Amino acid sequence: MHLFTVFLQASPSTSTWTTPIMMVAMIAVFYFFMIRPQARKAKQQKEFINNLQKGDKIVTIAGIHGKVNKVNDDNTLEMETSPGSYIKIERSAISMEWTAALNKVATAEKK
Repeated sequence: MHLFTVFLQASPSTSTWTTPIMMVAMIAVFYFFMIRPQARKAKQQKEFINNLQKGDKIVTIAGIHGKVNKVNDDNTLEMETSPGSYIKIERSAISMEWTAALNKVATAEKK
């Protein structure tokens, strides 16, 4: 029982330094494992959307597959879903992951 009471009686100088160090460590963990990867992913998504050109095969967030027919200046684009069938969508509705997966499969089939 004496050993347990020794652990409960920590010196004030130890707790004064450990609390800020633990807080800084927690903030660093959150930054490197949550905030930084999300910011990098958002930057890649923005670059991907800004670099779309006519003829690129894309997939929307809703799962609609198509090809870019026209890129408009008002942050929209015209997508051809089937020959002669066009829809106007917002650039933000394009899924980078699904489009990358679609294009990866298409390039693998060409080889």
